[in-house]
Amino acid sequence: MGNGRTSGPSEQEDVLGAEWGTHRPAVFGVAYRLLGSVADAEDVAQDVWLRAAGADLRDVGDLRAWLVTVAARRSYDILKSARFRRESYVGPWLPEPLLTGPDASEPVLVDESVSSAMLLIMEELSPPERVAFVLHDVFGLGFDRVAEVLAVSVPGARQLASRARRRVAEAKQATPQAPRAERDRVLAIFRAAYEAGDLAGLVRLLHPDAVYVTDGGGKTAAARKLIHGGERVAEVMVRVGHQWRPDRIDLVEVGGEPALVFHRAGRVYSVDTVQITDGLITAYRRVINPDKLSHV
Repeated sequence: MGNGRTSGPSEQEDVLGAEWGTHRPAVFGVAYRLLGSVADAEDVAQDVWLRAAGADLRDVGDLRAWLVTVAARRSYDILKSARFRRESYVGPWLPEPLLTGPDASEPVLVDESVSSAMLLIMEELSPPERVAFVLHDVFGLGFDRVAEVLAVSVPGARQLASRARRRVAEAKQATPQAPRAERDRVLAIFRAAYEAGDLAGLVRLLHPDAVYVTDGGGKTAAARKLIHGGERVAEVMVRVGHQWRPDRIDLVEVGGEPALVFHRAGRVYSVDTVQITDGLITAYRRVINPDKLSHV
């Protein structure tokens, strides 16, 4: 971790600057996975840069692990306080969408752990469990570093990761996600039906027990409770489509999974992701909180 000495500005900038571009995606990636917020992850990345710029890195053997550890510690502090902010959040909360396709602005390390489904599963973990799971199972850091971030013993860190891993596996088994090719196909058909206002077509694509989740954060009109039932969800979506009439609907990649971006009046109106099982949409998640869409 270094011995506390401060190297000269030029030397320090050379040490950090040569590798920051390589490691920044990991710094951003661990913060986004822990916080589910692009804005907060960007702030953490900036904090880590400032911390690293003022530290003596000459004795750091693994710079990536050091930076990720610093990012995780800062994110853990935010995550604990975020629990209180979420209690006052208006309506359902969904992760802030992160574009991850070839034109994405942030080259995050893409895997299923940044999908909206996985981030919602991790949202059910305690902050220590979430940190242990992300650092060890996703980023491959040793339990000594996990224990350091969480201020627990190594066996305690190991136990937290094991408990988190078990809960994640159980949640994934309960809500299996279709292969990527099937999700692409279903979402393309769904977009065509939505654009045509084809109620029957939408009903055919929605599971009878489908759930519709909208995150408006109190900043725009949105359902503040979940809407259940395929026919009911289809009816609501057709009505909303007629009311808001999007200018364009794009098929994109968000969090490593296919998604729809709705444009209206020259701006992004919503970013939608889906859970698909056996060819049917079981969950439709729509982010329309403008604060979460400003970066898209």
